[in-house]
Amino acid sequence: MTQHYDVIIIGAGAGGGTLAYALAPTGKRILIIERGDYLPREKENWDPDEIFLQKRYQAPEQWLDNEHQPFDPQAYYLVGGNTKLYGAALQRMRAEDFGELHHADGISPSWPFPYEDFETYYTRAESLFKIHGQQGEDPTEPMMSADYPHSAMPHEPRIQAIADQLGEKGLHPVHLTLALDRNVADPRQGRCIRCDTCDPYPCMVDAKCDAQTVCVDPALEYDNVTLFTNTQVTRLLTSSDGGRVEKVEIRTDEGLGTLSADTVVVSCGAINSAVLLLKSANEQHPNGLANSSDQVGRNLMKHNHSALIAIAPEQNPTVFQKTLGIHDYYFKGPSQDYPLGQVQLTGKAKWQRLAKMTQGDLPEECLRHLARHSVDWWITTEDLPSPDNRVTLTSDGRIKINFIPNNSKPHDELVSLFEQHLRELGFYLFIHKKMDLAVFWHQVGTCRFGDDPKTSVLNVNCRTHDLENVYVVDASFLPSMGAMNPTLTIIANALRVADHLKSTL
Repeated sequence: MTQHYDVIIIGAGAGGGTLAYALAPTGKRILIIERGDYLPREKENWDPDEIFLQKRYQAPEQWLDNEHQPFDPQAYYLVGGNTKLYGAALQRMRAEDFGELHHADGISPSWPFPYEDFETYYTRAESLFKIHGQQGEDPTEPMMSADYPHSAMPHEPRIQAIADQLGEKGLHPVHLTLALDRNVADPRQGRCIRCDTCDPYPCMVDAKCDAQTVCVDPALEYDNVTLFTNTQVTRLLTSSDGGRVEKVEIRTDEGLGTLSADTVVVSCGAINSAVLLLKSANEQHPNGLANSSDQVGRNLMKHNHSALIAIAPEQNPTVFQKTLGIHDYYFKGPSQDYPLGQVQLTGKAKWQRLAKMTQGDLPEECLRHLARHSVDWWITTEDLPSPDNRVTLTSDGRIKINFIPNNSKPHDELVSLFEQHLRELGFYLFIHKKMDLAVFWHQVGTCRFGDDPKTSVLNVNCRTHDLENVYVVDASFLPSMGAMNPTLTIIANALRVADHLKSTL
């Protein structure tokens, strides 16, 4: 039986969840469809064996790489999407990221509009997700129309000492902008307990501001909003002329069915949004929906990431470690006239995480010793859109990721440069691990937006050029991504698209 809605949103992550939250007060009949379920609240949420060794909450599926070899993607099909296990560091792209930037390996293209046109949505997103930060300490900080809504999360003594030492060397350590339900002045007034299982664990006490707790759950308090879980959208079915989507085909434990809506929003994540459009190919759209430009699935980006585990003779008793970042080399290095990227702390590494990052079978006691003495960093640099880096489907419908890393030189230079800084601070042993294809936490770019239907999938309001009632609201729209976590940009853009939809629904 077909059921009709004003809006169907496919996916309950940062994009879809935020859009549902913003549209809920309109009174329109809204359905959120999520292929997964709520993440269970259980002791295993904070168990490093389960998180790192057993991959407890990871999607139980495999994708194929360039060589047609299967791999296990680090993706999560949950209400709240990947934000259920993210590190909660939500950062603005810099103003310069919205323009054309020349990198070592090519050009990062400009957006259809400047940062100033987007800034107010960053402010709204930071308020919604309770961002903690300290304005004025970051040399790359863009214009802000309002201060952060909450004061920065303070460093613990070991981290504060490192920040002071880096500052003495002329760097500008910053407090990471974190999305946490914490009252710094009176911790009893918030949920966050500054535990050692924040990044990348689910939060057992709902203190991490994620798409479920901040957006989906509040949206469901409205009678006009409904959520279907464990429901996979298999295809979008168009009208006979191919001009709009008339039905949404779903699969549940009870079999196949269809739903309909005046407006359909695809928010499945950059890879699965492209997959859904490609799987929905029909006579009017033989190459997939919204794909007259042949751009659906292309220009996939995921950031260049490396973990840098630094070992010092001094022990590191820090509990909540992810409070510090370095952006001094975001736009250029000491001997480079091109952008390098950002450095930030991760959550305090436990031995199980080190076991995943080290080569060979180190004894557990050795790993525990390293963990006691380590300070754990994350290096992120921009990768560039390439039409050959793309999502495709095999003849039997499997997801294939054709991806060759690019812009690697500045990434390696930033790792080497920051390691030298740490050596000067007394660190003597370093464990490097560059993240492989499976790490798709920052997947973006597969349905880029733009003014020209020949070179983009979406218009500036994230509506497809080819279909009058289909929008894509997740990381797919990004034409470039800077070197910052894209989640705050996804949230801000969802608020922007919601404003547009309110005037058209």
